[in-house]
This record gives sequence, structure tokens and C-alpha cells, in this order.
Amino acid sequence: MSWNARIRQIHRWTSIVFTLAVLANFVAMAVAPEAVWVGMVTLLPLLFLLVSGLYLFVLPYTLRGRGRAAPPDAAA
Repeated sequence: MSWNARIRQIHRWTSIVFTLAVLANFVAMAVAPEAVWVGMVTLLPLLFLLVSGLYLFVLPYTLRGRGRAAPPDAAA
């Protein structure tokens, strides 16, 4: 598995973790409104999603700039 495909796969799984963390945040706020720490837990996967998402966004442009074609899985 190439480095780019690995980052793409980790980005997908992190998005699932982030979605579950947001749902847990809603449940925690409904049960105990003073549970602010649950909201802070969602920031960890969100930070990684930001970094990996920006990398995946810029990747096709950097490949084109180097004179290579984008990988076939870039459109997926």
C-alpha cells in the first residue's frame, strides 16, 4: 500500500471516529450539560482530519506540477 493510499484510508477511518465522537458529545450534553471535556475530545480527530484532508486536497496539484499524472485512485 502506498503512502498516499495509507493516508487516505486513515483519513476515512478517522472521519468515522470523529462522527462517533460528535454523537457522543450530543448524548453527553443532553445527559450532563457540564460535561465540556467530551466536546474537547472531538478536537483530536478533527485536527488530524484537517491535516490529512489538506494533504489529500493538495496532492493532485503537486503531482501535476511535477509532471506526473495523478494516481488512478485520486478520483475515488
